[in-house]
Amino acid sequence: MTNTTVLPTPAGAGRRTATLDVVRGVAIIGTLGTNIWIFSHPWGMLGLLSAPVTPETSDSAGTAQLLLMALAQGKFLALLSLAFGMGLAIQHASAVRRRTRWPGRYLWRATLLLLDGAVNYVLIAEFDVLMGYAVTGAVVAWLLLTRPTTQRRVILVCGALHVVLISALVALVAASADGAGQGPTGRSPYADASFLGLALFRLQNAGVFRAEPVLIGLLSLAMFLLGARLHRAGVLATEGAPLRRRLLVLGALAVPVDLALGVWGSAAGLLAERYLVAPLVGLGLLAALAEVCLRRGAEGWAARRAREVGRVALSAYLLQNLLGGSLFYGWGLGLAVTAAQWRVPVTVGAFLLIAAAVVLAAHQWLRRFELGPVEWLWKRGERIGVRAPR
Repeated sequence: MTNTTVLPTPAGAGRRTATLDVVRGVAIIGTLGTNIWIFSHPWGMLGLLSAPVTPETSDSAGTAQLLLMALAQGKFLALLSLAFGMGLAIQHASAVRRRTRWPGRYLWRATLLLLDGAVNYVLIAEFDVLMGYAVTGAVVAWLLLTRPTTQRRVILVCGALHVVLISALVALVAASADGAGQGPTGRSPYADASFLGLALFRLQNAGVFRAEPVLIGLLSLAMFLLGARLHRAGVLATEGAPLRRRLLVLGALAVPVDLALGVWGSAAGLLAERYLVAPLVGLGLLAALAEVCLRRGAEGWAARRAREVGRVALSAYLLQNLLGGSLFYGWGLGLAVTAAQWRVPVTVGAFLLIAAAVVLAAHQWLRRFELGPVEWLWKRGERIGVRAPR
């Protein structure tokens, strides 16, 4: 059994399962490419939203930072959302084959994911995505019971409303650009606060920090359902080649727009990049990964490492966030403040170090155990209230 309760996969092994594990593993490491810049900002998420490039950063280093941020911004979150939707479709199909009630026990799994996300948010990372995924997954689980035409309409309506909402927000930010680039002032709690002090800070600012999952709720719903539909359409299978080609073209067309917005688009451009264009690049990335796995297999060294991270996705996600905090926050090494003058190279180095540590940890753990540590706890939690067979 793999991590079906967190980022679901089918019960049996096979090419599609291996490809989905690769997709999930790449998405998990890719989200670190976005989040690492939050860790390295002296003011964390609050600072990154208002002034991503700190005053100590030179112009050339600032441009390099924006380019590196643009390479990851929003794309791997979209990829993770698509993978989650695929997993839901697999679980639903399995329930139909077994003639068991759906969503049934999945709603309990979603509740466990919500609780785990709450712990991650309070103790580790204010940018947690698990809470939003839990709620969206529960809604999509019910929507999978509807007809395909209904699901398609939900995707289109949610996608259109999301575009209208984000476009209005982008226009608002662009119109008030006079205050852009000015981050918070004073001594940052990320520099001074203890581990528990930061937990209290997150609780006190929950309204601000939990705004993003609400803001992208419609997008998440559309991406989850789209992932489910793409899986049913065979995007991970050999017969899905025409579909993958269309997604690759879409992603390729979106890439230059995405990078231009990320590097030269200011605050409004960053919003448009992350929430409007990056999901299109994510679709192309999904098609590219599926194509590579189908042509070369999922047994090469890099593919096997990605699969291992994908199999322990939740454990890997929590571990990389914990390592990021220990390197950059005041309760750890405090590099966000002490190395602020060399932020770009230090951040890149930290990303490589944490990614290598997560990949190595996943590899070593799965040599000895079938499930990741958090996945094991998840499996135990799933059994609460279930009668043991006699």
